[in-house]
Amino acid sequence: MAEPDQCSAKGCREPAGWQLQWNNPRIHTPDRRKIWLACDVHRESLEHFLGARGFLKDTVAHRA
Repeated sequence: MAEPDQCSAKGCREPAGWQLQWNNPRIHTPDRRKIWLACDVHRESLEHFLGARGFLKDTVAHRA
């Protein structure tokens, strides 16, 4: 049986419930989306990290 996708926060092993879709406009085309996965506990801090840099584009539910 496959393990659930894990949160991208450093050291976290919790299952991901969210996709934080982002791009760095200096190196990615506007339509490109990179994805970090987040658990409920780390969603806000990861959104803040990406948002402070102007990278966060969207947060959507993650379905493994």
